[in-house]
Amino acid sequence: MTDAVTFPTPGRIPYPGGCVLEPAPYALDWLLKWPADVTVNGTLHAGVPVFPLLRELLRDPAAHGLTPEEAGAARDRFLDTAGQALEAEGGQRAWLEREFR
Repeated sequence: MTDAVTFPTPGRIPYPGGCVLEPAPYALDWLLKWPADVTVNGTLHAGVPVFPLLRELLRDPAAHGLTPEEAGAARDRFLDTAGQALEAEGGQRAWLEREFR
C-alpha cells in the first residue's frame, strides 16, 4: 500500500554557521519553510513548503481527497524525518509537534 501523501526526507540541514545563529533554532526555522516536491493522491505539488501544506491537509483533509488518518500519517512521517534532522542539530522533536497545534 502506498502513502496518499509522499515527500522526500529533509536530509542534512544547511546550517551556515556563524556566531549569531544557533544551530537548533535555525534548523527549526529551516524545516518549517523547507520546500520539496509533495504528492497528494497522485497530484504533484512541486517545490512547496512541506510544513504549511501538511497543516492545510490536516485542517481539511477531504478538500484534498484524504481521510483524516491519511493526513495524520503524513504529519507523523514529517515528524519522524524532520524530527531526526532537527535532533541532529541539537533541537527537539517536540518543537515540531508544538508547531502543529
